[in-house]
Amino acid sequence: MIELKVSGMICGGCVRWVTNAVHGVAPGALATVDLATKRVSVETDVDAATIAAAIESAGYEVERQDA
Repeated sequence: MIELKVSGMICGGCVRWVTNAVHGVAPGALATVDLATKRVSVETDVDAATIAAAIESAGYEVERQDA
């Protein structure tokens, strides 16, 4: 499980952008985006750096959390 803190999410549209970014690099991933806590949890075999880079490419700031 990858746990990330994502800054810059302010609405449901942001949740969709982040989810789409994750699925762009990990199509089969189970991604849970919590707007209230600004946390993203991803169950995937793709490494955390790749997931974080995809979210950052979508315009958000990512901080890795201990899983």
